[in-house]
Amino acid sequence: MSRRRADSEGSMRPDDEVMPYSDDETDEELEDTSESEPEGEPEVPQPDLEPRAPDVGWKVKANDRPYHQLPEFQKKVFLCIKKSRYSGNAIKTYKYNVLTFIPLNLYEQFKRAANLYFLALLILQIIPQITTLPWYTTLVPLVVVLGITAIKDLVDDLARHRMDKEINNRKCDVLLNGSFQESRWRQIQVGDVVRLKKNDFIPADLLLLSSSNPNSLCYVETAELDGETNLKFKMGLRVTDEMLQEERQLAGFNALIECEEPNNRLDKFLGTMLWNGERYPLELDNMLLRGCKIRNTDVCHGLVIFAGADTKIMKNSGKTRFKRTKIDELMNYMVYTIFALLVLVAAGLGIGHTFWYEQIGSKAWYLYDGLGYNSTYRGFLSFWGYIIVLNTMVPISLYVSVEVIRLGQSKFINWDLQMYFAEKDTPAKARTTTLNEQLGQIQYIFSDKTGTLTQNIMQFKKCTIAGRSYGNPTTAEGVSLDRGRPVDWSWNQYADKKFQFMDHLLVANVKSKKDKEATEFFKLLSLCHTVMVDNKDGELVYQAASPDEGALVTAARNFGFVFLSRTQDTVTIMEMGQEKTYEMLALLDFNSDRKRMSIILKFPDGRIRLYCKGADTVIYERLAQNTKYKETTQTALDNFANDTLRTLCLCYKDISANEYETWSRKHKEAQLVMVDRDAALDRVYEEVEKDLMLIGATAIEDKLQDGVPETIATLAKADIKIWVLTGDKKETAENIGYSCSLLTDDMNIHYGDDVNEKLSVRQATRRHQAPTNFRRARQRPEESFFTEPGKNALIITGGWLNEILYEKKKKRRRLRLRRLGRRPPPSNPQDGQPMNEWEKEMRQIDFVDMACECEAVICCRVTPNQKANVVSLVKKYKKAVTLSIGDGANDVNMIKTADIGVGISGQEGMQAVMSSDYAFAQFRYLQRLLLVHGRWSYIRMCKFLRFFFFKNFSFTLVHFWYSFFNGYSSQTAYEDWFITLYNLAYSSLPVLLVGLLDQDVNDRLSLKFPKLYIPGQQGTLFNYKNFFISLFHGIFVSLIIFFIPYGAFLQTMGQDGEAPSDYQSFAVVTASSLIFTVNLQISLDTSYWTFVNCFAVLGSIAIYFGIMFDIHSGGIHVIFPSVFTFTGAASNALRQPYLWLTIILTVGISLLPVICIQFLYKTIWPSVGDKVQRNRKKYEMQMEEKKPEPFKRGMRSRRSAYAFSHSRGYADLISSGQSIRRRPPARSGARENIPEFPRREAENI
Repeated sequence: MSRRRADSEGSMRPDDEVMPYSDDETDEELEDTSESEPEGEPEVPQPDLEPRAPDVGWKVKANDRPYHQLPEFQKKVFLCIKKSRYSGNAIKTYKYNVLTFIPLNLYEQFKRAANLYFLALLILQIIPQITTLPWYTTLVPLVVVLGITAIKDLVDDLARHRMDKEINNRKCDVLLNGSFQESRWRQIQVGDVVRLKKNDFIPADLLLLSSSNPNSLCYVETAELDGETNLKFKMGLRVTDEMLQEERQLAGFNALIECEEPNNRLDKFLGTMLWNGERYPLELDNMLLRGCKIRNTDVCHGLVIFAGADTKIMKNSGKTRFKRTKIDELMNYMVYTIFALLVLVAAGLGIGHTFWYEQIGSKAWYLYDGLGYNSTYRGFLSFWGYIIVLNTMVPISLYVSVEVIRLGQSKFINWDLQMYFAEKDTPAKARTTTLNEQLGQIQYIFSDKTGTLTQNIMQFKKCTIAGRSYGNPTTAEGVSLDRGRPVDWSWNQYADKKFQFMDHLLVANVKSKKDKEATEFFKLLSLCHTVMVDNKDGELVYQAASPDEGALVTAARNFGFVFLSRTQDTVTIMEMGQEKTYEMLALLDFNSDRKRMSIILKFPDGRIRLYCKGADTVIYERLAQNTKYKETTQTALDNFANDTLRTLCLCYKDISANEYETWSRKHKEAQLVMVDRDAALDRVYEEVEKDLMLIGATAIEDKLQDGVPETIATLAKADIKIWVLTGDKKETAENIGYSCSLLTDDMNIHYGDDVNEKLSVRQATRRHQAPTNFRRARQRPEESFFTEPGKNALIITGGWLNEILYEKKKKRRRLRLRRLGRRPPPSNPQDGQPMNEWEKEMRQIDFVDMACECEAVICCRVTPNQKANVVSLVKKYKKAVTLSIGDGANDVNMIKTADIGVGISGQEGMQAVMSSDYAFAQFRYLQRLLLVHGRWSYIRMCKFLRFFFFKNFSFTLVHFWYSFFNGYSSQTAYEDWFITLYNLAYSSLPVLLVGLLDQDVNDRLSLKFPKLYIPGQQGTLFNYKNFFISLFHGIFVSLIIFFIPYGAFLQTMGQDGEAPSDYQSFAVVTASSLIFTVNLQISLDTSYWTFVNCFAVLGSIAIYFGIMFDIHSGGIHVIFPSVFTFTGAASNALRQPYLWLTIILTVGISLLPVICIQFLYKTIWPSVGDKVQRNRKKYEMQMEEKKPEPFKRGMRSRRSAYAFSHSRGYADLISSGQSIRRRPPARSGARENIPEFPRREAENI
């Protein structure tokens, strides 16, 4: 029996066990919920109408494709163009197609301020009156940059095209023209009947019609949806099961399905099937969802209800967002700043030229050019001329270099063998090349639980039987060992060879058959469960509703108590080689309130016994007074809890025949109650589940992925906060929080009601204060939510999340406004209601502030949309850099919303990987991705940008100083070819290699000292302060590079008696000084020297001199006399020792202040990185000598309760017999022979 929604029960508190889906609530649900609420609004008189069902907007006709093309099912796309509202089954995750690639890609690229800047410069250079450089000097680099970026985007999008094509071209059988034909997924349409076979992926959201299993039972694996590998069962309606087995019957199927519109709710489906004049209710149990896989079912048939983009898995995928790094955004603002500076400088120089021409230029006969322009117009032309001359402050090569660095860093991630998972042959994969440096700035990580932190594998580790604990390495004689060897199960032909147990004493006790309690213990585990069994090629395969159940039954199987089969009312097991069948009188299934399950059995000798297992908190309340082992078992439970194992108590009770008969009558009466049946059954269960005798307890390990606790501990030291967002139950999520050391014993844990109370108090306080505007309220510092000392943690469910953030109230208010007409907000609202949008937003800010004060946050029972909303809130109000990591389709929305999305690959489900920016196989690789690759990428990019801005300011501002001596005439200080090649060949390679290879400390020290990561989070290595430091450094160097040679050239005589103080010689000296300065400066900034770096620095200087002597030679001047005009300038100037001394002096004065400042900083104010770098050798030796200690689980005395299935078990299925009953013979047409169950009885679950 499915539980009702918490908010429909009129309760003021959300139900922690219910997963809310208010993000996509349908109107009929809102009517139900809002009508059940008392409202403080006056009622509007309504005419008496008979209650009617809400209008159903989605209709599907079986085997009738033309029906779905009718005009009533058309929707307007653009103007008068219409198309069917039913999506085709082809999916599309790519961004471009043949027609849209060029315009869309150019639009995205020109959103970059720099590209627009260069386009404007290109237009200016085409105008002859103001151009100072040829137009092609800007066009060619701009086309190259746009082309390289476009090719990179095209390659990424082609990969998405290939992935889409692979999925869309998968094959399955579709019923067309009366027979099944092989068809591709993209050709499937709504209303088609599809045939699927074992291990097939489900191509669309299907209504299960029939299967080869009894009663159309179908097992599905949902790993691609939620990462869980345990199987779920689905079941078709009885009427379709009995009448739709053969091909001709399916071809004649013409039912009309009316159901809810496509939505993102993975937990709910409501609809009806109209067939042969009867209506049959449809639920989620009748649906097979796209992305799941058919298991243990040879053949099944389904009707396509939702296809392609309308399927639930695609509805949960969220929008594809264009992601950009913070550094990208900062660079955009810096380009605006530089452009503003450029305009101001050019305007000043243009004005200077106007005054100069009036006072000097117009009066000098030798400057007459015959153009007849007045001084103002000449100043105007000079302004635009300087815009072009000084444009190299932001050279276009910057963006090419950034893309090359990012590509290289992505390859390093792909090639990292320490992030390669050999077990599944899965390397790490950087699926984007634009976000690498953002990995070094992460402040919040949002992680899924199942399949991400855990392997979703349960292992039976320890137990206590009759007061004695087992599970540690022990010999068969009971001698404890430090290290033991696993038990050899060769004596048991049914044993699962993968099962490992270290305690030989327990095995010996069970095999001897002398320990009655041990025998009873494992007999209980083999009988008291809802596991289904399948026999494949002589091998027993267990299908459990939860992995915990499977682990316990597997443990019993290895110890000689093998569950063989079950029917509707019997259970057959093998007890130490002897097959025995027990009659099942009643099965009292688990639910979230009971936290236990029981089975009442009749033994072969006529005895009646109840076996019960459950959480210790509920079992101890129901133990008999004379039961033994309570204290010793309690001690063992505490020890198991310290090891973060999940515990479960086992007990039994003998029942007389008369006692059972009396109870059985009450049980049958409770089963027939029409109102509140669950409560009636619970009361009857309570009567029999008392005076129990304790046998012992089990301890199961919810196996974490390798290295999860260590990774979380390391990331916490790096000041990265980890939030777990999961759809699991609160208790399960909390247990995993302790297991992985996210939660510790010294933390104060706050739950939903406590959080809601604190937020309501803050809200009420704000209301009573003087009214203030939103901006001032946000800026006002609020006092801390947690005033008591100590660490805090937050555990909140999806229901409370909606309550706190007013999501549920927002939906209801919207519906009421629609029904009753818009009204002003109440003047005196209750404290629990928002007065307006401002108050709602302040409430969200309060929640984010409170959560960010906590050391750990766990959100459980949350929907995919809620996961994305939580990430959005932190991004919006904390301006923080976020990372989301998950492995299932329910994590896709969260992955797309975060600044960085990471998918766990290597599992069955690849939806998360397809939507991610980075993918690897294990959670533990996250610390290497962030603390090594992310930190290095950030440091390299920051160092690259700082230096790039510096070297271009140094280069460009020489023109500015030169303008004071050339009449502000836009004449360049260097030769044209030097300007063209400066960023291309003379100074690009050393800084590019720093951006690719530099590292302050190696990878091992990066992991050993996580505090090194903090500067990236604070953005201290590249910001406006660093930008202006680079600017002033560039101004200083440009001053030195211009004025020292200028002073040296005044009244100078060369060795040959000639004065070398001409313009061309001056240009050679300043250019040579600049090349030496910038290449030696990058040498000072390089932390990690390799042969390649050394070669790049020396090679750049050598290339400069080689090219300069070539283009200053007489031979090339003869060939191109108008292009190469500096004939002999280099050889003439550089043979003068005086000028070499000038170059050395210039370079020395330029570098000396930098050397002094770096020395002072590293000596007096060293950073954490400087200290680690200084003691690098010592730390490396320590790491070689000292082996890392194995991580120890946190010692705590908190009980870690057993986690049953998150959904209901198989108890209803077993007791109904639907999985066991033999199929009735197929009937083609005899309608009267089929019993009619038009309502819920049709499914018989």
